[in-house]
Amino acid sequence: MKEFLSFGLFSGIRSGQIAKFLNLLVLVVICLDLSACSGSRKAPSPSGEQALQVASQVEQEYRIQVGDQLEIKFFYHPELNEQAVVRPDGRISLQLVKEVMAAGFTPAELTQLLSTKYSDELQKPELVVMVRSFGSQRIYVDGEVSKPGMIPLVGYVTVSRAISQAGGLKEGARTTDVVVIRHGAGNRPLPLTVNLQKVYDGTDLQQDIPLKFFDIVYVPRSHIANVNIWVDQYIRKNLPISLAFFYNFNP
Repeated sequence: MKEFLSFGLFSGIRSGQIAKFLNLLVLVVICLDLSACSGSRKAPSPSGEQALQVASQVEQEYRIQVGDQLEIKFFYHPELNEQAVVRPDGRISLQLVKEVMAAGFTPAELTQLLSTKYSDELQKPELVVMVRSFGSQRIYVDGEVSKPGMIPLVGYVTVSRAISQAGGLKEGARTTDVVVIRHGAGNRPLPLTVNLQKVYDGTDLQQDIPLKFFDIVYVPRSHIANVNIWVDQYIRKNLPISLAFFYNFNP
């Protein structure tokens, strides 16, 4: 063995480097075992029907966003009718009541707020707030996609369509556990896990749930992709000799 170390593959390499190399190989085996175990213990993702049920539970009345165009219409005082765009600070400017915070309110809530404010100037003001156009409809796609970032939410957009608009999946993406993070009750994040693999193979198209504004779609790496990255960062770039030598070595 000493002769092998001195004159064989590791000739000219210090014993400390050899020990480091052997330790790294052991870590690779452990990492692969843990990856396999984690894959086998993973909790099953919800069915498409369950995901849709959860998504429907958090459907809420639309809340006004920055950039929305609003129309305020008075039933008995048409001279006060006007349109206003929600500014970046979330406010709108109106006759008589001046500055009013609009972002974050539902149209019904803003209607009630304006009725209260205009009551100082009018007797029993009757008005309605309508959203004429939407200025902040967007979603975000991140993780193992070619072009992560913001995507405008125009029309009916599902998880698979959003990923397609983000340039498609990278090699090594885990399609069985794509996560959609949505604003739930009380503005708390609500994660939904969908199995896009069943969408791609046609076995469960309900997994491809429709997205709402400000949803975040995250595509994780597969277990084997994580192992490959670990090997590249901690072994290939730290070995005293090239791994290719072992592939071509014939004793």
